Amino acid sequence: MRRAILPATLTAALLTGCGGFPAPQQPAPAAYAPASATSASAWAANHQLAGRSLLRFKWQYRDERSSAGGNGSIRLTAPDSLRLDFRGPLGSGRGAAAVIGSTTIWADPQEDVDKFVPNFHLLWGMLGVILVPQAGDIVETADDGRVTAWRYISGADTVDYLRTLTGKPQLLTDVRSQGKRIGRALTTFDAQGHPATVRLDVPSAPARLDLTFTAVTVPDAHPDGTWDAPRSDP
Repeated sequence: MRRAILPATLTAALLTGCGGFPAPQQPAPAAYAPASATSASAWAANHQLAGRSLLRFKWQYRDERSSAGGNGSIRLTAPDSLRLDFRGPLGSGRGAAAVIGSTTIWADPQEDVDKFVPNFHLLWGMLGVILVPQAGDIVETADDGRVTAWRYISGADTVDYLRTLTGKPQLLTDVRSQGKRIGRALTTFDAQGHPATVRLDVPSAPARLDLTFTAVTVPDAHPDGTWDAPRSDP
């Protein structure tokens, strides 16, 4: 995966729909002001992994030609390690990946994993984790009492984070590359602050991925081999 964009199989608009999949509305602040990377990093520090967890979910993928669904799991270890596994009906369409921060350690198969892992900012944002700006990024922020927003700008690429301050707790992560919107993930949290649902929309397909988290547990340890790539058949 690259910082700004991967194969755009699952992407979307920030405040408007994409193709046949209208996007839910999300309030946006009226104006942004310059800010420092240090202040953005301090805000992001409040949205990081803590300890170890196992998230189980159901997923549903739709585009204009087909649809599919299944189950999956995400294993997390602070500060920035993730193992994704998913499968379709009757065990079909299996995929898995291991990620550390902004680096994919391995993905199998890559094409299917890209549907769940379109971009590092989107991937972590789907789980409520906010990445810090990279060196050289221009940072802007806004807060109108309803929404706190942060924007990272690197040339023609932008990343927006919008966190609701009132009502239902939500985080919207929006990514653009070369002025074109790459992806938009809207995460809704439960009363404990865990991800409850995620919606990821794609303008180019158009396509949509929905995740519904069914369980969040804290294991004593992840199984041996969690971070190892699957062995290829001889």
